[in-house]
Amino acid sequence: MFLKTAVTALVAITPLTGFAAPPAANPSAAADSKAFTFGVIGDIPYGDAEIAKFPSRIQDINADGTLKFVTHVGDIKNGSSVCSDEYFARIRSQFDTFAHPLVFTPGDNEWVDCHRTNNGAYNPLERLDKLREVFFDEPGKTLGETMPVKTQENLGLPENVRFTQNRVAFSVVNIQGSNNSLLPWGGLGETAPTPEQQAEVEHRTDAVLDQIRATFADAERRNDRAVVLMTQADMFDPSLLDAATANPEMVSGFREIVAAIIEETNSFDRPVYLINGDSHVFAENQPLAEGSPWVDIYGQPAADDLQRITVDGSANATNYVRFTVAGNSSDGAGVLSWEKVPFSQ
Repeated sequence: MFLKTAVTALVAITPLTGFAAPPAANPSAAADSKAFTFGVIGDIPYGDAEIAKFPSRIQDINADGTLKFVTHVGDIKNGSSVCSDEYFARIRSQFDTFAHPLVFTPGDNEWVDCHRTNNGAYNPLERLDKLREVFFDEPGKTLGETMPVKTQENLGLPENVRFTQNRVAFSVVNIQGSNNSLLPWGGLGETAPTPEQQAEVEHRTDAVLDQIRATFADAERRNDRAVVLMTQADMFDPSLLDAATANPEMVSGFREIVAAIIEETNSFDRPVYLINGDSHVFAENQPLAEGSPWVDIYGQPAADDLQRITVDGSANATNYVRFTVAGNSSDGAGVLSWEKVPFSQ
């Protein structure tokens, strides 16, 4: 089992051909074998003060020339501000200033929770459509600098992407807080999920399950070193632990997804990393290790090889997390390490 906090990545190994070409014959392959870093942020910017600082935050990240790409794991606004077209356009224009490829997965604050009166009393499904129009207008390409990615555009989810870097498989999927968007739209007067809301959750969850399984199947086929999953929702939010213990239905929207992650992780039997935002406080732990209360809450077997990293957000979003993927010759506990990098202001 791989339980160390300095591990993570996915690896693609080329089938043996019976002979080795000289290193100079394929310089791109040589470059792919080298160590690299990537950055992760989430739940930023929150509120007027942070919105004003966000361009500076981006420039700090741009100044980190070691990064191969950056991921924003959702929530581009706080939960009490208006989900307007103008705000979406403003953030998109700032995203366009990233000098690195930027992978973005939406958070619940920018669509699920937009039914709230102080958010504008929008229909969340209409806001999700608008997010896809504004931020995913070129499916298969990242924001910022272009990097090709596989998408689920054919299923209507261009935000779900996966890619491989230096024998590390990355899979970014749209999983939401608010019990994966099953909480009633109280701002619109609903007391239970609407049929349209339920249908969206079922379709999106099925797509997420398909992508997770495809990610692991490809990683297994390539004999990858590790799998990295990224999402907005914290499916193991410590602030919900007591309530979820008393009532596991509070996290019912995550149950199928957690079951799939456990099954695939245990079958893969190599390090698996889950990077998320949502709960706003940096954490690094094994939420499904033997003896964890989350194992009982989800009613599943343990998955000791799953390492979870939560990035700081909201008022704590004063840094980005820089992950380092070791060179191709490293595997096991030596694949991935991480550190928080403070912003300059």
